[in-house]
Amino acid sequence: MVRRVAVIGAGAGGLASVKCCLDEGLEPTCFESSEDIGGVWRYTDSTDSRRITVYRSVITNTSKEMSCFSDFPFPEDFPNYLPHSLVLEYLRMYAQHFDLLRHIRFQTTVLSVRKCPDFSTSGRWEVVTESHGVRESHVFDAVMVCTGHYQEPYLPLASFPGVPQHQEPHMGRQPGLRPGLPHGHGQHHPLQLPPGLASPISPCKEDQVSEVQFMVQPHKLWLGLQQKVDFSSCFVGCSGGLYNMKCLILSFGGHFWNSKPSEGNCDHKKSHSRSLPDINTALFSAASSKFKIIINEELPFCLLSGAVVLKPNVKEFTESSAVFEDGTTEENIDVVLFATGYNFSFPFLEESVRGSIHDNRSLYNCVFPPQLEQPTLAIIGLIQLTGSIMVGSEMQARWVTGVFAGWNKLPPPSRMMAEVLKMKPAIKRNPPERENLKMSFISYVDKIAACAGVKPSVLRLLLTDPKLGLAIFFGPCSPYQYRLQGRGSWSGARAAILTQWQRSLRPLRTRVLRDSSSSSWGWSWMCLLALPAALTAAWLCSKYPQAGWSPRL
Repeated sequence: MVRRVAVIGAGAGGLASVKCCLDEGLEPTCFESSEDIGGVWRYTDSTDSRRITVYRSVITNTSKEMSCFSDFPFPEDFPNYLPHSLVLEYLRMYAQHFDLLRHIRFQTTVLSVRKCPDFSTSGRWEVVTESHGVRESHVFDAVMVCTGHYQEPYLPLASFPGVPQHQEPHMGRQPGLRPGLPHGHGQHHPLQLPPGLASPISPCKEDQVSEVQFMVQPHKLWLGLQQKVDFSSCFVGCSGGLYNMKCLILSFGGHFWNSKPSEGNCDHKKSHSRSLPDINTALFSAASSKFKIIINEELPFCLLSGAVVLKPNVKEFTESSAVFEDGTTEENIDVVLFATGYNFSFPFLEESVRGSIHDNRSLYNCVFPPQLEQPTLAIIGLIQLTGSIMVGSEMQARWVTGVFAGWNKLPPPSRMMAEVLKMKPAIKRNPPERENLKMSFISYVDKIAACAGVKPSVLRLLLTDPKLGLAIFFGPCSPYQYRLQGRGSWSGARAAILTQWQRSLRPLRTRVLRDSSSSSWGWSWMCLLALPAALTAAWLCSKYPQAGWSPRL
């Protein structure tokens, strides 16, 4: 019987895990190596710490309604897309509201997590921690690892001859995501290689004093620019209506939906740099790894103005210049920013467990190591979804704590191992691509919600509560819907779903307008409805005049 649970990390996933443990009546103890909560969302300018943080100008690329925890919406006056400071403020509000801080031990590093001698029957773990130079040994019934997948910088220095000759640091900030550019007078010439999903933001925003910046792009780059402001973009990528329509189409014509162009056709498309990539192969499958699709508002203008210059791959570096594969050379390179991603690692896990986790496909539903005799170890947040990872991590935590509490059941280890082996062969770990972590937001969260017994029945809602059912079927797949039923249901979930559009508009209503009385609104509606009736009556009278009546002149 699981009672005491060790939670490693107090970021978004760790906080959700502590809260879910409390919801299930478990006793969590969270170990956080730093002095505060927030994980990567707690930005710092310090270059001394090994703690990884977001960069200074980061703004979320998923809206607040699609990124919140399922029973704790963002404040309605928060902007739809949030700077890191507001995300951290939200996490503090979450921890305070649910009284989570008293379960967290700060400045405590986990050194090792090993099976107890009786693990095959008890499933318990020995956890060794260190705080202020003092080591302690603890025994827990279960462990939730919530350290995420931004842990060790991936620096392919061997691929770039001449890098050691640079006198400036190879990574502007070690080890954070924000480049720390040199300070002083004059213009700088930074070089970024290569751009990934978020890295084009760095050359656009981080170095406002640069005369020109160079960005290496060795692959084909599809650059998208949003042409208009549309509130539906706040829910882009997470449309429940599109997903539900796809499910219906799959039910009646799955072969047509899943049909893909032939390999020759794909190769033909890829051979033309000006042709658009096929939507099936370029947007949703691992076959698109040769394409980089980036939606960025500022990069196109930086390219058009010459502030950012795209270059091919770097052949080698000299003391102050970079030589590219096309034979060109750029002089006076001050900083080389490696936007090459991060490796995940779990150095505190014993080798028998750590060695079997190559990527999230090595885990049952990307959470449980399938080879363990007892399912008392869970990896939270080792995913990269097309939506918010906070929502996915919370759903994982709800499922896992349900398993620990005995409400949710797992298949036997042999069956879980078979399910893992059915997955595609693991892609060789290549952090710039990160294809091995990518998954569809709706399909994955729905899958875990079904395992946890909290996935809503849209058909039943359409019959019993049509207004709510239609809002879920055609609206965004917001996290509140996973609190409508099952364990951990929230009484405010229905209202949160029906008012999510109003909360999206609320931050933009910053002016005080004259209030209109209800009577004036009533007269407006009456006039609006009476207008077509009056026009119709006038047309009928003009076409069919009554006998004995004529207008006076």
